[in-house]
Amino acid sequence: MKAGLKEGACQGHARCEAMSALLTVDDDGYSDIAPALDVPEGREAEVRRGIAACPEQALFEF
Repeated sequence: MKAGLKEGACQGHARCEAMSALLTVDDDGYSDIAPALDVPEGREAEVRRGIAACPEQALFEF
């Protein structure tokens, strides 16, 4: 599984990082996983919770 970020969609809420340490953000709260994050086996559910927490739906799974 991979997680991606829709360019320009992140608004810096940092809710994704609060749900998953793998979904890191910069000092301003904006996601810095671009272009994509390779999710380690066994941590998919954690990352899916982080993706679901984004109010802008800026993150996606592929």
